[in-house]
Amino acid sequence: MATLLKRPEAIQEILAVACARNELLILVTPFLRFESHFVALGPGELQVAATMDWDDAAFGLRSPELKIRFPMALGFMEAPVKLLGLGLHAGRRTLRLELPRQIQENDHRAAYRVERVGRVQVTYGTDRGDLLQGALVDLSSSGARIHTQQDLEGGSLQVGARLALSIPLDNGIHIEAKGEIRHVAARNLGLEFVPELPEPVQVPLTRWIFERREEDRERLALRIEQRDRHLMADVAVPSGPGAPGILLVSGDAALEEALRPVFQPLVPDRSFVRIPLSLQALKDALRADPPLAVFHVAGTRPEERRRLKALVELAGARVPVLLLGTDLEAAPLFELSGAWKTASALVWNPARGPFLQRLAQGIIRRSHQGGDAPMAPAEP
Repeated sequence: MATLLKRPEAIQEILAVACARNELLILVTPFLRFESHFVALGPGELQVAATMDWDDAAFGLRSPELKIRFPMALGFMEAPVKLLGLGLHAGRRTLRLELPRQIQENDHRAAYRVERVGRVQVTYGTDRGDLLQGALVDLSSSGARIHTQQDLEGGSLQVGARLALSIPLDNGIHIEAKGEIRHVAARNLGLEFVPELPEPVQVPLTRWIFERREEDRERLALRIEQRDRHLMADVAVPSGPGAPGILLVSGDAALEEALRPVFQPLVPDRSFVRIPLSLQALKDALRADPPLAVFHVAGTRPEERRRLKALVELAGARVPVLLLGTDLEAAPLFELSGAWKTASALVWNPARGPFLQRLAQGIIRRSHQGGDAPMAPAEP
């Protein structure tokens, strides 16, 4: 169940608590995700840790669809935000975000349970003094499921019975709680924590569950990508080394060679192909349904803009488009990207090859499945 919070006082209170805890958060765009954490709350802005290079942040996070996701209490929060720029707090680099005007609260008391819990042995005791052991099957902020060592049907452990629980998780989380049986089936016990877990346990547990949920999102995205690749293999379009994969629309052969190791691994069953800035060449290449078209922007003179605009509009009707600039500043490239409604834009330099690869992968994955993109690992 989701609740939309719009009162400024409520939003300020939630963010203040998150900053006081230096709570974990995920910065999300349609194409990339970065780990970060809350740092400070100021007039009209929120500061979070800059866990990525500033250039990566400038290009990766300047999106009208930028959101933050973070754990809080027994649920998870999500809010649209806007990147304001780079900041500094207590001697550390930060990203300045515009304060969200609304926060969506997803209460996962019953909806989300972590099933990949690893090998965790649970000890539980009954009111009669019996001390038993079982294996943890799944876990949520409000309860757990345990696989016992003996059959339960017809036994003393019935719905409504209360147990004392000891659940040693990883990351130093050790749950010592009371539980009430809600479900009994064969050797499985479904338990609700009654009363709710105390805050010193609840906060790290909700964060642990949030991290597992993000891992599950990534796992699902990878499975969908693999499925889509198999489906595409059955589609009657040209494939193999002779068929265009990612297109580079450019007259620069040196740029093609520099980009080949970046783009070729993303579509190993097709060739990374450079085509000239020609309407007919682009039409021919689009017939093979390439996953991405990269347009080289070497200047922003009016005649260059007019020529590129026509080609970008043609390609954008069929495939996602990425603008890749050389020898120009970021601001005019962003302006073109917004005006031409491209997926993203980036000023190229060879040191940024890994980021460009993650960005392109996110754009391709998003265009195929319409879901969240893979997380970009945070830098130390």
